[in-house]
Amino acid sequence: MTTKELNKPAITADTFAFQRELAQNNNREWLQANRKRYEAAKAQIEQLVTRILAGVNTFQPLPNTEVKDCIFRINRDIRFSKNKEPYKLNFAAAIGPGGRHSGRIDYYIHIQPGNESFLGAGMWQPTPAQLAKFRQEIDYNVAELKGIIEEETFRAYFPEIWGEVMKTAPKGYTTDHPDIDLLRRKQLFFMHRYSDQDVLQPGFAEEVARGCHLLKPYCDFLNYLFFEEE
Repeated sequence: MTTKELNKPAITADTFAFQRELAQNNNREWLQANRKRYEAAKAQIEQLVTRILAGVNTFQPLPNTEVKDCIFRINRDIRFSKNKEPYKLNFAAAIGPGGRHSGRIDYYIHIQPGNESFLGAGMWQPTPAQLAKFRQEIDYNVAELKGIIEEETFRAYFPEIWGEVMKTAPKGYTTDHPDIDLLRRKQLFFMHRYSDQDVLQPGFAEEVARGCHLLKPYCDFLNYLFFEEE
């Protein structure tokens, strides 16, 4: 990628304008009539993901991972939803080995106007077996996890935690456990929000890659725990 390309924003106000208008006209007829605008916005998202992948590759090699593997489709799955609007109001991508179908804990980038863009990663929909492993690790060796998620730079960048929390202690643990706050979590997903102005900056993709770098130890912790630990 040339210096000239790096000095230009990957995302422009045109993409946000398209998304805002789609929110008001979420139907196939409108999208077909604005197909060129959609293609232009999609091309900008592809450029953004290209640059994020380049940044992530400097600290986490992603072999055989192409941009098309990472970006989620704009079409919603409406088969079992009461909301029958056909299109998502965001563009999103999973950044990790193999992209969105890796089956592992990856970085998730979400682009949406109204200051709704964010980068996040973590334990979101664990299987019962994975959740049991997570709680066992907290009970036996919480220091490693705390060393990652309580590190000053990490918490400064990821102040928001998403996820469901139990009202009481999970089975097999007492309410006075010293790490009950972590044990009660059924999901532990860290997130950093970006303003619309942040997204429109020339260095936004590189900033997202920096955020991914901060998330990497947490993702590595979960991936080892869930997929590699004997």
